[in-house]
Order: sequence, then structure tokens, then C-alpha cells
Amino acid sequence: MRITKFGHACVRIEHDGRVVVVDPGMFTDPEAVDGADAVLVTHEHPDHLDAERLRATDAPVFTVDAVAARLRDEAPDVAERVTVVGPGEEFTAALPVRAVGELHAVIHPDLPRAFNCGYVVTAGDQKVFHPGDALTPPGEPVDLLCVVVSAPWMRAAEGVDFARLVGAPRNLAIHDRVYSDAGLRIVDGHFGLLLPESQAYTRLPDGADL
Repeated sequence: MRITKFGHACVRIEHDGRVVVVDPGMFTDPEAVDGADAVLVTHEHPDHLDAERLRATDAPVFTVDAVAARLRDEAPDVAERVTVVGPGEEFTAALPVRAVGELHAVIHPDLPRAFNCGYVVTAGDQKVFHPGDALTPPGEPVDLLCVVVSAPWMRAAEGVDFARLVGAPRNLAIHDRVYSDAGLRIVDGHFGLLLPESQAYTRLPDGADL
């Protein structure tokens, strides 16, 4: 398995000649979707969903109903390729996938919660979990957690506790355009200090592989 970080919340998972891209949003490098066999979108916020990124590929798109509805209104050409999935659903998007959870984390009690599904992607004998903007655990052991490290709705301590809860032996930092470089050095230090030795933590520059 090869996993590549492509800007903020986007990762590209490659295994056995198949390519799955998760959350190519407005901060995502355009080449992230090159050669994609399937695209997964966790929710409708623009740092995770960008119609122009989806137009750069003809791959099928798997996502929640709220995203499908937005694409029908704003990008009907893309909407033609969309399959709606829901919590707990198992499906094939080039690789086996299971949808996890239903709602975005709470941003503020006065704001309605968006719909959000994370995805467990199985690549051979490895399972990768991308939670989107939620702290909903995958409900099964995973080999790599794409762990949110900065967000308006989350403290760093919550990210650390979520990584501990999931217990993945490898943790790849995502959602990292919210902090400055200085802030990211601080949060990297927290994750490195507070996760147990059995849980490796890595933050990759855009375009780098794990």
C-alpha cells in the first residue's frame, strides 16, 4: 500500500494498481486525482469538497446524500457520477470501503451539524481510516488513522485522545491548514509526546508518501 498526502484533508491510497482519493477539497493539490479509480468525500465543507477537483477526474464519487444534493445543484455534470452511501454501509470503490458515522463534530451548539461519513478503506491486509471532520471511532482495529490535528471545532487534546482511542499503530496527520507552521510544530510535539510508543505519528509535506 502507498498513501500520499495531498493538501489539508486529502489522501491518496494506492494498492494493487487501484487508486482511491479521499476529500480533494479547495486546499488539495490538483494532481491528487490523476488516475483515480474512485473518489470518497466525507462531507460538504469546501476544504473537503471542491467541484473543480472532481471535474479533473472521471472517476465515480462516493459520498453522503448532503454532498450529492449540493453537487446536483452546483455541478450536475459531476452529480451524474455520484453514489450515495450511509453509516455502516460496505461497498466497493476500487477498494473495499466501509462508511463510519453520520455527523460532523460539533462546531458550536448554535450551528446545525453537517452530515459526515468517515471511511475505512481496505488495501490488501491494511486498513486505513479517514474520519472526515468527526471523532467517531471506526469500530474495528485499523492499521493507519488519518488523524485530524487542527480544526476550529477541536482542541489538540481531543485529537490526541481520539488517536489513543482508535489505537492505530500508525497515525498520519491531516487537516493541517488551520494552524501556522509554528502552531503545527507545537501540535506535532504534543502528539509525539502523548501518544504511546506503539503508535507512530507522522505529518507529511504535501505530495509525500507514507
